[in-house]
Amino acid sequence: MKNRKLTIAIVAVVAIAALTALGGPALAQEYTPDKGQAVKQPKPYSPFVDQHFPQKVLFGDTHFHSALSVDSGMIGNTLDLETAIRFARGEEVRTNGGQRAKLIRPLDFLVLSDHAEYLGIADLLNKGDPALLASPVGKGWYEAMQKGGDAAWTAALGMMADFASGKPKYKDAKVERSVWDRVVDTASKYNDPGAFTILNGYEWSSTVDGDNLHRVVVFRDGPERVKQILPFSAFDSQDPEALWAFLADYEKKTGGSAFSIPHNGNVSNGIMYAETVNGKPMTRDYAERRALWEPLMEATQEKGDGESHPALSPDDEFADFENWDTVNANGDPKTPDMLQYEYARSALKLGIRLEGELGANPFKFGMIGSTDSHSSLSTTREDNYFGKLPNEEPSAKRYSEVFLRDRQKKPVLYTWQLAASGRIGVWARENTRAEIFDAMKRKEVFATSGSRLIVRVFGGWDFNADEVERPDFARTGYARGVPMGGDLTNGPAGKAPSFMIRALRDPDDANLDRIQVIKGWLDSKGKTHERIYDVAVSDGRKIGRDGRCKTPVGSTVNVADASYTNTIGDPLLTAHWVDPEFDPKQRAFYYVRVIEIPKPRWTAHDAKFFKVKMPDNIPMTVQDRAYTSPIWYTP
Repeated sequence: MKNRKLTIAIVAVVAIAALTALGGPALAQEYTPDKGQAVKQPKPYSPFVDQHFPQKVLFGDTHFHSALSVDSGMIGNTLDLETAIRFARGEEVRTNGGQRAKLIRPLDFLVLSDHAEYLGIADLLNKGDPALLASPVGKGWYEAMQKGGDAAWTAALGMMADFASGKPKYKDAKVERSVWDRVVDTASKYNDPGAFTILNGYEWSSTVDGDNLHRVVVFRDGPERVKQILPFSAFDSQDPEALWAFLADYEKKTGGSAFSIPHNGNVSNGIMYAETVNGKPMTRDYAERRALWEPLMEATQEKGDGESHPALSPDDEFADFENWDTVNANGDPKTPDMLQYEYARSALKLGIRLEGELGANPFKFGMIGSTDSHSSLSTTREDNYFGKLPNEEPSAKRYSEVFLRDRQKKPVLYTWQLAASGRIGVWARENTRAEIFDAMKRKEVFATSGSRLIVRVFGGWDFNADEVERPDFARTGYARGVPMGGDLTNGPAGKAPSFMIRALRDPDDANLDRIQVIKGWLDSKGKTHERIYDVAVSDGRKIGRDGRCKTPVGSTVNVADASYTNTIGDPLLTAHWVDPEFDPKQRAFYYVRVIEIPKPRWTAHDAKFFKVKMPDNIPMTVQDRAYTSPIWYTP
């Protein structure tokens, strides 16, 4: 052993001597950085050390319901908040009906958004909470819940009717505090910065006479701030302005941050984006407060798509998409004049008109998508759609079930009319509460109707056509322009806005058909207009001089087999586009819409799986899409 150690020592000495003879120390000195020189360099060699702009795209759901929501838990949803979170994180769960369910890929974040009104009451009833059952009202609800079926549904409808009246039949501050603290604690338990983020929030559910004015409230903050308050609900006030006042008080009291997101203008019968407030002309003060507290709108979800409508945009062949356009939440019919105050595009146009009149734009919002699922399961893939309500899980007959009846109990909407939608895409620096909240606040977000296609757009004054093809095009976009949600002002004389756009398909979904820029503007006479430009199309098709591609992408859908192929369309589309009709004196907005190729709708997957023949009026294909937040131009 001693000889072996001696041999090793001799070899080591010889090796060191050899390195010295060959200039070892000199080589080592040659590769030692000169710290003084490094400090004096005018800029770093690495292009990423000072790169602080968003590079991550995160997908999530800002609007879903667990068993804590009365219109979910009272009609059969027993899946608690933790189950909903585990499902969104990619875990397999058992549905309310006992089916196995799992997402194709985990989401990146959730906003907890159960209804504030009667929050947790259904869950307490399901567990037979003694204190609640001691109340005559609670006992009656419990008995209806135990009977199930029509009895439970009638009880749930009665509780939801209280949303409209603003008068709860049961209210206990201790119960509210206990449930809210449990929600916030659950968010803290599962919030995993960098991997999976959970933002605190809830839904404010004003539904006066069936006209939907619901908002999802989102907090930037953790328990140290959010536990200082109780959710402000429609039982406190059904006026959105009162909600904004509550949010202002929250920020003043806690030093935190919050905002609200309206949804389902298409179920508001013309009041969500009206140009009057309670029948009176809108004021600048109102417009400024609305823009401050409502930076986003939910443009697509299960209860219909809200981007536009064929009656409002007759020249838009893609406007007739998953529309719910007949009734409000009570089943009361709407009239054609209501539509213009219900959809995103018409509201954006109204916003720039009101800005010209008032000096402030009340409808300066970005666009997102979310599910509004009431089954605890955030599902949007057509081949993995588990319905909106717990009784709408995959089955041979779910398509034919009645979803909504009018006041005379006549069916007005059926389950087949539900859309497997939607998702929010967020451009952020990191997957954290602060980063996601801030991205939503600055409107650097986009909506999809279900898939996770990625889209990015920058607006500026001097982008070159080849810059959109550069691998670092985002660096150029931020350096010389603004991202989605931004503002262009004071353009150079003789220049028109130019846009760099990229869209990339969901790796597990359909190829892309086209990229479109949708422009709205206000003319010198105070009238608004809109125009659609196809700026990139797949498969070598041509765009005409009018800015439109009239050749459809085609379809590979086999309805009987509920299948399709990506042999048409492109996985990546890019565009550099300059507004050919720009007038520097006119207010305008621009947003991007990306259309996928056709694929089988969830109804086709049901028909195949359960071997059922559905009526011919039920759609079997769908073209999912994305809507970016606008970029505004102000003279």
